[in-house]
Amino acid sequence: MTDIFRHIGKDVKLGEHVQIWNFTYIGDRTEIGDHTKVGSLVHIDYGVKIGNNCKIEGMAYIPPLTIIGNNVFIGPGVIFTNDPFPMSDNMIGVTVENDAIVCAGAMLKAGITVGARSVIGMGAVVVKDVPSDTLVYGNPAREGYPMQQYLEKKKKWDEKTLT
Repeated sequence: MTDIFRHIGKDVKLGEHVQIWNFTYIGDRTEIGDHTKVGSLVHIDYGVKIGNNCKIEGMAYIPPLTIIGNNVFIGPGVIFTNDPFPMSDNMIGVTVENDAIVCAGAMLKAGITVGARSVIGMGAVVVKDVPSDTLVYGNPAREGYPMQQYLEKKKKWDEKTLT
């Protein structure tokens, strides 16, 4: 399906209730799971696999060979890479495991794995694997504090803003 507001390539597999916003590019042979939302101006290249219940915010770039698990949040302006030594024909994707959060403006180096339930802080430059249940931030990204502390801070924030 191609229209003036977005491009969806050949042999793309879209799950049920996928939402794709305007000016989005989805390359050939990409798979997107059920109930996933893809924001405006997102570029998802060919051969990408994205799980169920994900949210990909506007202006994210997701190159070939990227694998994103279920329940993953990708913030606006996130950049994944797949070529550790440009311009090489030998590429490797980034893997983001289930329930991870990648905040706005983060950059992820080709070949790394972001562990399940991890959080990548906004603007982080991630150059090595992130273990599961870990929060990283900065340039280069480094561990911040235990995930339990992050969850406590988030809970306090949510309670404050909802009252």
